Amino acid sequence: MPDGRPLLAEDALLGMLFPFWQLVIGLLVVLALGAAAYRLAVRGPSRMTTALLVTGGAVVGIALLSYLAGSY
Repeated sequence: MPDGRPLLAEDALLGMLFPFWQLVIGLLVVLALGAAAYRLAVRGPSRMTTALLVTGGAVVGIALLSYLAGSY
């Protein structure tokens, strides 16, 4: 990195494959989230409400930790 630009891959082949692997990982994450959401929806509204409360609490907690970590 003598010119200050970030080095994404060492050679040309990995440089071409790097975005492809990001796409594959992203698609697998979306597939896993879809499967989890389907299973949760099948279980019923009671489980869905609990899951939404837990997820919302986790999002707020992570946002709060990020804010606190950024302020120090």
